[in-house]
Amino acid sequence: MTRRLAAVTLAGLGMTVFFGALVARQFAVAAGDLDGRATTYLLGGTVLGLVCVLTAGLLRRPWGVTLGWVLLVLTAASAVVLPAMVIVALIFGGLWVLSLTQGHKMDQLTRRWEAENTGRDTDPDAGETGA
Repeated sequence: MTRRLAAVTLAGLGMTVFFGALVARQFAVAAGDLDGRATTYLLGGTVLGLVCVLTAGLLRRPWGVTLGWVLLVLTAASAVVLPAMVIVALIFGGLWVLSLTQGHKMDQLTRRWEAENTGRDTDPDAGETGA
């Protein structure tokens, strides 16, 4: 469950970062964009968003969670370009911590339940015959 919750969090972060890149690009265009920053913002945000989504699938690897933390730090660093990304980093950082801690608890509860119910028939109607 931990990987599933963390993957959903990273996928959501990826989409949000991409939309943030679109906003940063448009702000640069509206400001006149004399030195081509708009394209850089869009490209950088798109790459960061894609890496977030790809990392969601790599959480099985031992370094997947570490990469997730790095992506959250990069998202917070993108606040240099778009200050609202601080809020995004805080929200998804909280969701990331929550998914790691609560997912771990859910995994423990699932293992305990499976250990207690191994060998038992979990269907309460399995022993009855139809009349």
